[in-house]
Amino acid sequence: MTHHENLKTPVRRYRRKPEPEAPGRPKPRAWSAKWIGRHHMMFRYADQLQPAPLYRREFTLEGPVRQATLHICGLGFYVARINGQRVGDQVLEPGPSQYDQRVRYSTHDVTSLVRAGANALGVMLGTGWYNGHTVAFWNLDRAVWRDYPKLILELEVQLESGATVCLHSDGSWRVVEGPVRFDALRNGEHYDARAERPGWDTPGYNDSAWEQAVIVPGPGGLLEPQVAPPCRVMQTLTPVAVRRLASGAAVYDMGQNMAGWAQLRVSGPAGTEVVLRYAESCNADGDIDVRKMNRFVVSGEFQTDRYILKGQGEEIWEPGFTYHGFQYVRVEGLPGEPTLDTLRGRVVHTSFDAIGGVETSSETLNRLQTCTRWAYIGNFVGFPTDCPHREKNGWTGDAHLAAETGLWNFGAASAYGEWLDSIADCQRPSGQIPAIVPCSGWGYNWGSGPAWDSALILIPWYIYLYTGDRSHIDRLYPAMARYVGYLGTLATDHIVHFGLGDWCSVDPRTVPSGITSTAYYYADTRLLARFARMTGSKKDAAAFEALAVRIRRAFNAAFYRGNGVYADGQMTAMACAVYQGLVEDDQRAAVVARLAEAVERNSYKVEFGILGAKYVPRVLAENGRADVAFKVFTQPELPGWANWLRQGATTLRENWDGSDSQNHIMFGDISACLYQYFAGIMPDPEHPGFSEVTVRPQPVEGLDAMSAWHRAPAGIIRSAWTREAGGITCDVTLPEGVTGMLHLPDGTRVALVPGHQRASCPSR
Repeated sequence: MTHHENLKTPVRRYRRKPEPEAPGRPKPRAWSAKWIGRHHMMFRYADQLQPAPLYRREFTLEGPVRQATLHICGLGFYVARINGQRVGDQVLEPGPSQYDQRVRYSTHDVTSLVRAGANALGVMLGTGWYNGHTVAFWNLDRAVWRDYPKLILELEVQLESGATVCLHSDGSWRVVEGPVRFDALRNGEHYDARAERPGWDTPGYNDSAWEQAVIVPGPGGLLEPQVAPPCRVMQTLTPVAVRRLASGAAVYDMGQNMAGWAQLRVSGPAGTEVVLRYAESCNADGDIDVRKMNRFVVSGEFQTDRYILKGQGEEIWEPGFTYHGFQYVRVEGLPGEPTLDTLRGRVVHTSFDAIGGVETSSETLNRLQTCTRWAYIGNFVGFPTDCPHREKNGWTGDAHLAAETGLWNFGAASAYGEWLDSIADCQRPSGQIPAIVPCSGWGYNWGSGPAWDSALILIPWYIYLYTGDRSHIDRLYPAMARYVGYLGTLATDHIVHFGLGDWCSVDPRTVPSGITSTAYYYADTRLLARFARMTGSKKDAAAFEALAVRIRRAFNAAFYRGNGVYADGQMTAMACAVYQGLVEDDQRAAVVARLAEAVERNSYKVEFGILGAKYVPRVLAENGRADVAFKVFTQPELPGWANWLRQGATTLRENWDGSDSQNHIMFGDISACLYQYFAGIMPDPEHPGFSEVTVRPQPVEGLDAMSAWHRAPAGIIRSAWTREAGGITCDVTLPEGVTGMLHLPDGTRVALVPGHQRASCPSR
C-alpha cells in the first residue's frame, strides 16, 4: 500500500489569509481606497520602456495635526513623498510575493510631514518584481500577475480638534511620467535628470498638464500588512581603488562583494550620460567580466545603470528601483577625472538586526564567518535568494540550507515567515511546490524535489527551534501535510528519486538522488508527526510516525551496504544517513567512523556539494569528531572553504573552484556550526527559543580560543573558552530567567544560572 493511499492527512485547501490572531500578524485593514494606474499605459501594453509614473494629490487640513498615518502599497516598488520630503528610509518596497494571492502594504507614521493648511502627497512607482518585463530564463515576464505599476493608499489624519481626515487613492489623482526612464531588476535603471519635475511633491505645483489617474484592477491577491523589516541602505562603502582603462572608462573596486548599487557624484554639461556597469570580477586587462553572470538574461543590458546630467553643478544620484551584485563598477562617460570620491558603494539588504557574533583564534575561521555574513545579507534583499546578480531567485534549497546561519546571526524570522507564505501560495492542489519562490510558473518539474521543497517544513521548524515561535507551523501545517502526501505519489516502495541531489558536488561518484530525496522525505515525515502532536492531531501523528518507520526500513534496504557504508561510500551518502536519523542505532558508530576515514583519506578536502556541506561537518561534530570538521573548514587546498580565501573571496561562492558566482549562500551552514559545535550553544527541541540552554563547547587542536554570542528571546547568551596552561577555561553568560547545563570537554557537568559563570577542566 502506498503512502498516498494509506496516510489520512488534511487535504483542505490552504487558507491563503493568515490567521489574524497569529503572533506578529496584525489584522489586515478594510480598504476604502481604489487601485489606480495610468490611462496611457493601458494602450501601450507592449511597450516595456515606459518611464516610471509620478502620482500626486493635494489636500488641505483645517487645523493642527495630532496623528497622521499612511497605508500604502505601490507595485512593483514605490517611493512616497509628502510636502517635499521622503516617507521613510525603506527601499525596494514592498517585498515580492505571489501577487495574485497576496500583496503587502506598509504603514508609516507621517505626523511630522503633514501640517495645517495645504499639503501634497506624491508617489513614484517602479516595475519591481510585479512587472518583470526582462526576458530571462525563469519566465518572470510571463507571470500571470504581471501588469504595469499601480498604487493603492490611504492617508488618515487626526486633527487636534478631534476631526479625522481621510485621503484615498481614486480617480481624482494626477499622473505623469517621471525622470526614471527605465527600470528592471535584472537590467538596471536609467535616469534622466533633465526630466525631473521640481516641486511636484509640494503644494501649489501646477499639474494642469498631467493626466487623470484611472481606477484599475488590483493584482488579485489579498492585501496584508507587511511585518518583515523593509530593505534599507545599511552601509556605505568607499572604493579601495580606481583604475583608468585605455578606453577612457574607469573601474572602481569596492573591496567587498556586495548587494546594492553605486552612488554617483558628478558635475558636467546637461545631456552628458554616465554609464555604470556592475560586476564581481575582472579579466586580465582589468576590465569587468560578466560573461558567466549575464548568460540567462536575454533582453536588455545586464546590471547597468545610466544617468543623464541636468548640468546644474554637482549632482548626486543613486538608483532606487533596482539592485545589483558586485564588487567592481565600470564607469563610462565621466566628464572629469575619476577619483575615489566619485562613487560610493551602497549596501542594501533586509534591515534585520544583527543578533549574534563569533570570534576565534583562527584567522581562517574569522574570515569565513565574515564571508558568510556578507553572503547572507547579500542574498536577503526582501527575500532569500541564491545570488544577487545572475538570478536573484528564491531557490528553496539555498534558503533552508542557510536558514540556521541566518537565525544565529540575524533577526530574520519574520522575513522568512512572509516568504514561507509565498511558498504555500505557489503550492498546487496536488501538493507540489516549485524550486524558486515567488514563482512565475517555472521550476515545478526541474530544480525542485524534497531536498529543495523541504524549506516549507524545515524553516518553520528552525524558527520554532531558535525563537520558540510556532505560529508558522500552525499556519502552514495543512500545506506541509499536503506536500508530504504529494511525496507519497512520487515514491516507489517509499523511495523518492526525483531531485537535484548533492548540487555542485566535486565527487565524480555522484550520490544517487534517491538517497538525498528519500532522506528528506523521511525527515519531513518525522517533523510532520511532531507538528501534528503540537497541533493536537493525534491521528495524523500516528500515521506520519508509521510512514516514517516504513521509509526508514526501505531506505536502509536500498542503500546500506554494510560495514558502515551507504551507497558507494561517498561522504554525502554516509553523512546524509546519519544526519537525517536513518541509521540503525547499532550501526551509527561504524558509519561515522567510515565517514571520518573518508575525510581523512581525502586530506580533509571536500568531495561533496551543498547538501554534504550541511551534513558532513555536523555529523562529525555531533559524534565527537569536531577535530575533523575543523580541518575540513580550514585546510587551504582546492576544494574547500578556506581555499576560497586564497582565491580572494569576500563572500561565499557557488562552486568550489570559484568559476561561477562569487556570491552564493548555499554553502553557508559553516557559520551555524561555529555557534553550535565549537562555541557549543546547542538548540534544544525540548526547550525551543533557548528557554533552557545546553552549552557543549568542543575545543580542537589548532584552535586556542572561541567565543560566540546570540540574542535569544530572553536575552543574550554568551559562550567562550580559552586554552591555557594545559586546561580549558569556559565562560558562559545567561540572561535573567534562563538556566542550563555546561558540559565541559572532560565530561564534567556544571549547572548554569542567570549571569556569568566560569568553569575549567584539563585539556584532553
